Amino acid sequence: MENGLKQWRFKPRKDLSSASDVTVRGMLNKLHGAIDATDTRPTIYLGHGDPSQFSCFRTTPAAEDAIVDSLRSAKFNCYAPTVGILPARRAIAEYLSNNLPYKLSPDDVNLTSGCAQAIEVVLSALSQPGANILLPRPGFPTYESLAAFSNLEFRHFDLLSDKGWEIDLDAVEALADDNTVAMVIINPGNPCGNVFTYQHLQKVAETASRLGIMVISDEVYDRIAFGTNPFVPMGAFGTIVPVITLGSISKRWSVPGWRLGWLVITDPNGVLQKTKMVESIHGCLNISSDPATFTQGAIPKILEDTKEDFFKNILNTLRQASDICYEKIKDIDCLTCPHKPEGSMFVMVKINLSLLEDIDDDIDFCYKLVKEENVVFLPGITVGLKNWLRITFAVEPTSIEDGLERAKSFCQRHAKK
Repeated sequence: MENGLKQWRFKPRKDLSSASDVTVRGMLNKLHGAIDATDTRPTIYLGHGDPSQFSCFRTTPAAEDAIVDSLRSAKFNCYAPTVGILPARRAIAEYLSNNLPYKLSPDDVNLTSGCAQAIEVVLSALSQPGANILLPRPGFPTYESLAAFSNLEFRHFDLLSDKGWEIDLDAVEALADDNTVAMVIINPGNPCGNVFTYQHLQKVAETASRLGIMVISDEVYDRIAFGTNPFVPMGAFGTIVPVITLGSISKRWSVPGWRLGWLVITDPNGVLQKTKMVESIHGCLNISSDPATFTQGAIPKILEDTKEDFFKNILNTLRQASDICYEKIKDIDCLTCPHKPEGSMFVMVKINLSLLEDIDDDIDFCYKLVKEENVVFLPGITVGLKNWLRITFAVEPTSIEDGLERAKSFCQRHAKK
């Protein structure tokens, strides 16, 4: 007994709190805590990736009706199979096959609780003593957090800002060794707003094949491309290298809270089946939770009944918003955007600290911006680039204009005299 308290034997896992701090959610929660409650202006959130709260991004009525019909049918109140119900897997296989040179089978599709669970499952399936995985920098920090949680070593290759955020493939080759199991790409890009060309993706496939590693292709923003480069799925190169494709309905349909994602084997040569990677993935799914069955039940109608006009309107809104964002940033002396966004919902912006007073780094910039202007940006260090910012344009255009005007006033106020 010490101080009258019994000495309990359990202890918290110390690395979990530190790992969660560097996630997007962890950082934004901290910044939200710094909001000045006395500021009467509305808080403008330009750091998140959830467009669903804005009316211009509301999902299609066809998707809402599909959910209601699924729930009221009383056919989907049961537990679902580990990999997901067959009609949903068949519908997703057909949906993804439209962009591929071969046909996917429902057996290639595994349903998950959003794309986050798909990431968790594939990293868990790859984890083994001594193994390492190659991750993009900047990237999506959930990969680092979940790799650390699975005791999977991670190494970073750079995305090149002066080349439209292409992958530094020389770095990939230099980083890989006999214990490297996979590389991750995110296309369209979070956090950079880039869209990889067909030619670049082919080089990625050839590099990975030469190294004997698989490609994990995070395509949660699939088909959200509004620039010069069309979206090309990594699975198009599945005959060159085995690919695991991760995705969801969260972003394209603006329904992240519906928590329906997928992990798809885009590997027509059957390498992942022969090496028992598919078996390992199923083993991980057997001990994890499933997406809600009624959401799965709605998937066939969501995919079939959503009209192309809905997607065109969303892309037009994002294009307009990204243009506003890019032009407004150019008016702020201490911020530089090296590449105009062409997809997803984000852009990376570099801070020139030499032009500012009383600003130590990107985290300090974001905390003071929140306190002084009620505007939330995401510090670049969260996604791997110190003294950069990730700004989302998946908000109402008027909010982007207002938020970036406030950021301009903030930078002018802190400018070196």
